[in-house]
Amino acid sequence: MNAAKQNILAAGQPAPDFTLPSTQSSNIKLSELRGQPIILAFYPGDFTPVCTSQLSLYNEVLDMFEEHQAKLLGISVDDIDKHQDFVKARGLNFPLLADSEPKGDVASRYGVYDEKRKVCKRALFVLDKEGVIQWSYVAPPGINPGADGILNALEGLS
Repeated sequence: MNAAKQNILAAGQPAPDFTLPSTQSSNIKLSELRGQPIILAFYPGDFTPVCTSQLSLYNEVLDMFEEHQAKLLGISVDDIDKHQDFVKARGLNFPLLADSEPKGDVASRYGVYDEKRKVCKRALFVLDKEGVIQWSYVAPPGINPGADGILNALEGLS
């Protein structure tokens, strides 16, 4: 998908900073993670079939992301309690962030909030060590985007 057509932030733009509640700590502030590549995986919702498949895949290939020293953050509008239940049920080893107050605020700043459905679009961003977007992608509704695009973008950072 064409980033401009989707109005999502494109390569070369600085990633907007945010602080969100996390399943692995009280809060995660994006700018405090500088110095390593960051993968932002926005998704519509916990416990939905495609999201469960997508995040389970990322959990399986987490070692491949970590080979690039990259940190993965999953983001949806679900609240932190639902995220905690999802992490426990699926055995996820990366943080999920709650973009729930105000709902979709961070997703909106990245151009990936679905106003009509009130959820995040299924979107991926790879940020370099300086916090600049190097790759972005929005998957068609109901489609698991897989991990190849993320891995290709991470390889391009080296």
